[in-house]
Amino acid sequence: MISSTANTIFQKVIEDYHVHDKIDQPIENPYNRDSLEHLLYLKCWIDTAQWHMEDVIRNPNIDPREGLYWKRRIDRQNQDRTDTVEFIDSYYLQQFADVIALADAKVNSESPAWAIDRLSILALKIYHMEQETLRTDVSKAHQESCQIKLNILLEQRVDLSLSIDELLEDIKAGRKYMKVYKQMKMYNDPNLNPVLYGSQK
Repeated sequence: MISSTANTIFQKVIEDYHVHDKIDQPIENPYNRDSLEHLLYLKCWIDTAQWHMEDVIRNPNIDPREGLYWKRRIDRQNQDRTDTVEFIDSYYLQQFADVIALADAKVNSESPAWAIDRLSILALKIYHMEQETLRTDVSKAHQESCQIKLNILLEQRVDLSLSIDELLEDIKAGRKYMKVYKQMKMYNDPNLNPVLYGSQK
């Protein structure tokens, strides 16, 4: 099942990242560049680095110029995240290219890759919430509150993993079909963001 593979890879990514715990440390993707596993590792690495960028930018004492620097980096990271999700969907579109949808087949509300995207983010939530339960500089009430939240996140991962596996099985069997829309983000496009194309006049 793909969810098991994805969850294992996401856990590896998060552990690999936290060996050094530095946003700009080079990625060392251990998987073949043409494989789905390579894309899954890359996807979660992008998410993990961005998670820590989001922490940095929320420092209430951050210098405004530094804050702008990180905001722009987060924008670029978001674009990389979206591009990687679309690569994963392209993998599945190719994999299921020969599947003939049943007459009553339905389209899902989100593509397989965007569901996998949520699974990657969930892995990060689980990791960091677990770290909160292990802190020794906080109250017992804080630990217990975080443990309750962690239990919910773990349950959510079980449910989401099952949903992803069922979606892919349904597509493979023709009960559902893939219909992928590009995100068409506008704010980074100098031809679509009025602030950007207005500045060119």
